Amino acid sequence: MTRLRGRGYAAVNYPTGMNLGGDPSQALIHATTTGTFVIALSSVDLGQGLKTVVAQCAAETLGLPIENVLVDTADTDTGPHCMGTFASRGTHRVGNAVIMAATEARAIMLDVAAEELEVDAADLETDGTGYIKVKGAELKIHITDLALAAHFTHGRTISGRGVFMKEKSEVVPETGEMNPDSCQAHACTVAEVEVDDETGVVEVLRMYSVYEVGRALNPAMATQQVEGGAWMGLSHALFETTEPYYPARDHGPVDFSEYLMPGPGDVPEQHSVLLERPADTGPFGAKGIGEMTANAPIPAIANAIFDACGVRVEHMPFTPERVLRGIDSLRAADRRAQHSTSA
Repeated sequence: MTRLRGRGYAAVNYPTGMNLGGDPSQALIHATTTGTFVIALSSVDLGQGLKTVVAQCAAETLGLPIENVLVDTADTDTGPHCMGTFASRGTHRVGNAVIMAATEARAIMLDVAAEELEVDAADLETDGTGYIKVKGAELKIHITDLALAAHFTHGRTISGRGVFMKEKSEVVPETGEMNPDSCQAHACTVAEVEVDDETGVVEVLRMYSVYEVGRALNPAMATQQVEGGAWMGLSHALFETTEPYYPARDHGPVDFSEYLMPGPGDVPEQHSVLLERPADTGPFGAKGIGEMTANAPIPAIANAIFDACGVRVEHMPFTPERVLRGIDSLRAADRRAQHSTSA
């Protein structure tokens, strides 16, 4: 028995958003009497952290602490329109819409503050502490007091609306040219594997991931996205299947209690790096990275298996049976070549 080591890499670029009639998303924002800004969306957070990221976008735009922002994803009956959580579009489309809504709300917030403080709105600023202040002076008002004054003194609603839409790109008939997305993120994954040439078992030892994401609005969450996606790619490559690869169907999984996925002992050592090249169209330069994180690990593992033992696996999952059959085929070819030479 020999444990053969190999290294493989794969690169990918992935589009943000689609070319579906503009692919729009809308956002509404309003301040309560206590100074909490409520963002109303129909966009769904699938666990990728959309609510956190759009709260950051709103807080940054308003110039207020993130504790003053509440995200309400509601539902499609009561919320503003959103095309959906797909095509890695959430952060890009919804983030832009929220920034637009918060920009409108900020202008009203400063107008009301100007009335309260009896100054010009152009002389006001925010510093993220919750206060609206006069530039170069001690005069200021807290957002809670301002929101109360807006409602009960001035009879005004501090609110804003935003809709981000990429104009639909029509195909040029003569060339097929079009602009199908808003921007593209890029990535490369390197996988190091060990292949047991007696059993065909593949173990992924280490994975190195480098992702160019435009701007990492939340670096910790973006890294979790990359490493969670690497786990999914590993799972697709070596474990997951709904079809049997044994001789009979009754050997295959019948429900999710028997469905194979990597456990803690199967997760390799991971090293992840984020590169920032801001996109002109993205919220603070961000691109979408959601789906692409599971893509590059699969061919990287396949290439590493080839580097380790010379077997080019072409069907997922890369089961021990498939790898071992590939090794056996190579050995048989070597024997035939040796026999031909000796003859």
